[in-house]
Amino acid sequence: MTTPEFSRNRDNFCYRHPDRQSFVLCQRCLRTICPECQTQAPVGVICPECMAAERKNRTPAQKRAERRWRGGGAAVMGTTRPGRPMVTYVLLAVTSLIGLLQLIPDLGDAITSHLVFAADYLYPDLSGAPFEPWRLLTAVFAHSGFIHLALNMLALWLIGQGLEPMLGRARFLALYLISGLGGSVMVAVLDPGQPTVGASGAIFGLMAALFIVGRHLGANVTGILVILAINFVYGLVFGGGRISWQAHLGGLLIGALVAFIIVKTKRRDQRVWQIVALSALAVALLAIVFVVPPLLLLA
Repeated sequence: MTTPEFSRNRDNFCYRHPDRQSFVLCQRCLRTICPECQTQAPVGVICPECMAAERKNRTPAQKRAERRWRGGGAAVMGTTRPGRPMVTYVLLAVTSLIGLLQLIPDLGDAITSHLVFAADYLYPDLSGAPFEPWRLLTAVFAHSGFIHLALNMLALWLIGQGLEPMLGRARFLALYLISGLGGSVMVAVLDPGQPTVGASGAIFGLMAALFIVGRHLGANVTGILVILAINFVYGLVFGGGRISWQAHLGGLLIGALVAFIIVKTKRRDQRVWQIVALSALAVALLAIVFVVPPLLLLA
């Protein structure tokens, strides 16, 4: 039951539907709007008039991106999906949980020993270690310390919020996992005796994909290129043996290749070819890792 003072205050009712009570404000004009009039924005909601004004004021690059990635017919590889980037959030939650458990004495050492990747686990006849090929991917979810975990999760959160809705959940997950696989394969090929953990290969894959997709849309990608270069050079020059530049390089190259496949097979009628190409890439990586490193270990 409402008081007369409440009913007389029109700020308590939707400006477009005066009979509907609401306490939600448009984040642009601060007018009260009911659920029917609300459109989800990056922060809060906006009213129909502010949404129309935003669409009218889009830059040519933004309009071109919308046509390419949201357009109708057979032109899209996957429409930009509304809602939250759930794959990004799940990856963040799972990886963060594992990383925090790794900080617990004794328990953390046990978890790391079961997730870390080293080439020895692929060649039991040569190393005497058990055959555990799944470590090629499990290493992506483990980290060597809190700073290592925090930096990678920050990058995943920043990139995933924009890239996942653009690619779609399945493609984003494929990009992340295949890039992480590429990082492990590069470690096995270039430094087979080095154990490694971390999502850095997958993160570099996301950055490379952001660069490729940006170029495809005609956006200015200079900033992304500079960030990629700085991160790679830092790991190569200042890592002091603690940062696996091989994983960075593998994730970077494979992430770029995955993104190239996606943008070249983005139409709905090319979906089967996209799946075949991405699957072939994953199989090729596994073929490489089971052929090249044994030769190096025997040399």
